[in-house]
Amino acid sequence: MFLGDFIQYIRNEKRYSPHTVTAYETDLQQFLHYLNPPQEEPTTKHPAEISYHDIRNWMVQQMDAGIGPRSINRKLATLRKYFKYLLQRGEVTANPTAKIIAPKITKGLPVVVEADKMTALLDGKIKKDDKPVFTDDFAGLRDKLIIEMLFGTGMRLAELLGLKDEDIDTRDKTIKVLGKRNKQRIIPLNNELLALIDQYREAKKSENFDNNSLTFIVTNKGADAYPKLIYLTVQRYLAYISTQDKKSPHVLRHTFATSLLNKGADLNAIKELLGHANLSATQVYTHNSVERLKSIYKQAHPKA
Repeated sequence: MFLGDFIQYIRNEKRYSPHTVTAYETDLQQFLHYLNPPQEEPTTKHPAEISYHDIRNWMVQQMDAGIGPRSINRKLATLRKYFKYLLQRGEVTANPTAKIIAPKITKGLPVVVEADKMTALLDGKIKKDDKPVFTDDFAGLRDKLIIEMLFGTGMRLAELLGLKDEDIDTRDKTIKVLGKRNKQRIIPLNNELLALIDQYREAKKSENFDNNSLTFIVTNKGADAYPKLIYLTVQRYLAYISTQDKKSPHVLRHTFATSLLNKGADLNAIKELLGHANLSATQVYTHNSVERLKSIYKQAHPKA
């Protein structure tokens, strides 16, 4: 009962995005499942009975299962929000997450792909059996658009999945993106991406899909695209140009930001394009840029 009310609260009153609502619901269901394993006698705990030790033990279990600190911190943030809500409603008298210390996160540099390799991939210079890796059919065009959109706009996976046809203004050369906390931002589009969007729209019409999907990116059958489709697409094509283990949509977001910074773009402008709430989240890309400068210095300076 409490979980359902909380989900309605963050969806309708807080106006969280569908992606965030789903993440919160999943995190809470996993925690409640841990407290009440299905193989045991049903003894559902009232939220007021959940203790600091319950949450600490759950965090240890998550760590033992190989869940990383970043993911655990996100789940912990969900619990903090949930118990704060219950406290405000008078369902609990104390917040059991109050004294929980979040695991430390070792911040590594964002993983990126070299910009020239991305350009070669999207320009059709990367071949497989002497043929371009992107095929000429609808699926190949859609796949190329996915890669081009992520690399050319820096949008998040959830933002790409939520994109609608009317969000793209080819006349104004902009795209309207609905980001975290339903914050809207406008991103400019380059001419190559605009041309690809026009091609994709025409190909989509030619397919005569039976279902009328509202989303811009669709499957081979015209249904709404889903996260795994985007992940597999990115992994497949990045494998042609990158040997790094991490090949995800977020790698292309990192590559977008780092490429702009390396070309001299203002950090505040990059912050706005990425939809970051504060500049500190964007400053991580300056480290990649510094590493690049060091590399250039070592290669070019006679006394390096």
